[in-house]
Amino acid sequence: MSFLLKISRLIDTISDLIGKLAMWFVLATTLISAGNAIVRKAFDTSSNAFLEIQWYLFAAVFMLGSGYAFLRNAHVRIDFISSKFSARGRNWVDVVGIIVFLFPLCYMMVTLGWPLFVNAFETKEMSSNAGGLIRWPVYALIPAGFTILAVQGVSELIKRLAFLTGNGPDPLAHDGPSEEELLAQQLLEEEQQRLKGAN
Repeated sequence: MSFLLKISRLIDTISDLIGKLAMWFVLATTLISAGNAIVRKAFDTSSNAFLEIQWYLFAAVFMLGSGYAFLRNAHVRIDFISSKFSARGRNWVDVVGIIVFLFPLCYMMVTLGWPLFVNAFETKEMSSNAGGLIRWPVYALIPAGFTILAVQGVSELIKRLAFLTGNGPDPLAHDGPSEEELLAQQLLEEEQQRLKGAN
């Protein structure tokens, strides 16, 4: 199990790096969008390439960031149901979910997405919009994103099985409030202080 946990840590490191790269795409998308809007208003002109690169980057954030979201346990969960289970029960639900739902979905999406990407690459498919971009990079995000998600699924499966066999900590345990929860609490306290000062 220790060898598998080392593999899991390596996968987690890679997913973390890819996730942080995807975060920069959010900034790039915002800057391109703002620049495009300014040029359109100021000079009454626009570029289809700049419009399309925005949704290419937006797609990249979601497709490449899926493994990172799984690593950070930030994906959608039905917490009001899972909170009623024990720690072992929650981990067993995840094990079954990863094997029965996640892996088949990722396999299907990679299998369907790869020919789409290859065809667009070989035919040098272009956007139908004037001045638009080539299409294969955005099609490549489908198999790439689901491969990253499947590989992160392997890491998550290892961590859950390690916990269930007594060889690791609970990967679903909360070690206190998240950064988002702390920020929300801080903002709430500041707003309460502001309201008290106004009275």
